[in-house]
Amino acid sequence: MTLLPDLPQNAALLTLLREQGVAQERGAYAYDGWELHTHPDLVERLEDLAPRWPVLATYGMPVLAAKGIAAAVAWGTEVLLLRLPERPAEPLKPGVPRPPLTGPDEGWYSLCPWQSELPSSESQRLLSLQIQHALTYAASLSDDHSTDWRGHPVQAAGGRTGNAKAKAKGRRPSRKQNGRHGGHGRQR
Repeated sequence: MTLLPDLPQNAALLTLLREQGVAQERGAYAYDGWELHTHPDLVERLEDLAPRWPVLATYGMPVLAAKGIAAAVAWGTEVLLLRLPERPAEPLKPGVPRPPLTGPDEGWYSLCPWQSELPSSESQRLLSLQIQHALTYAASLSDDHSTDWRGHPVQAAGGRTGNAKAKAKGRRPSRKQNGRHGGHGRQR
């Protein structure tokens, strides 16, 4: 099951994800009915970079979307794909390309999600800004121009809302399991 709408703006991404998707209902690497194609640490990284934005499980890949238009995808262990109107600026290090999405004039750019050459707080800040830029840009590609009371784009109908940390146990492949180990005691 995918929560990312089958819209023309998502066609290239959905085609690619469908081709590599493998249905898997149970098991350690099941992600909303599909085999997970992203390392759990990278799923968690995406959630940390956009903490109040719902992560949509799409054919085994975590996706952020605004108004139903995909804006960011965490892929494998080393790729963060962002839909942007222009190439991200220095000092952000590019990631591994993912053709055909990252081809010329496709509007998707690959970034290293870890940015290890930068201090951790600076990496977090710069990547979070790029994700917010990607979400704003994706919303601008939508035919739906509604906003919430803060002026933020409204999610497409059927999208999950709320903090990703509050998802039901077993819904996301995280090492932390809702921030607790063993269910008792203090957070580690």
